[in-house]
Amino acid sequence: MSLIKNIEIDGKSIPFKASAAIPRIYRIKFQRDIYKDLHLLEKSMGSSNPKESSLDMFSLEIFENIAYVMAKHANPSVPESPEQWLDEFDTFSIYQVLPQLIELWGLNTKTEVTAKKKLEQLNGK
Repeated sequence: MSLIKNIEIDGKSIPFKASAAIPRIYRIKFQRDIYKDLHLLEKSMGSSNPKESSLDMFSLEIFENIAYVMAKHANPSVPESPEQWLDEFDTFSIYQVLPQLIELWGLNTKTEVTAKKKLEQLNGK
């Protein structure tokens, strides 16, 4: 099961998709673990107050990569690289977009766990 959420970036409504395929797509594209990277971002971001966060350039790149993969998954016409995709926007705040992406991923993960539990119940486990 997958979930799609439109998030406004630079005045445009951009669809983002979370599904079980995202960890694999992310790993193939960036040779990194999306679970570890999301955890790192959540930890670095702390609150949604930019003055209280510890986001560095590496964290920003991770955010851009995760956002790109979820946008590309939702819309195959998204350009083939994060740089080309990001060129479509003026600057935007990671503090506005990242919490929404984390929420979308959390909803997707919760949906998968619930579906797995129901399947186990049906199979008598």
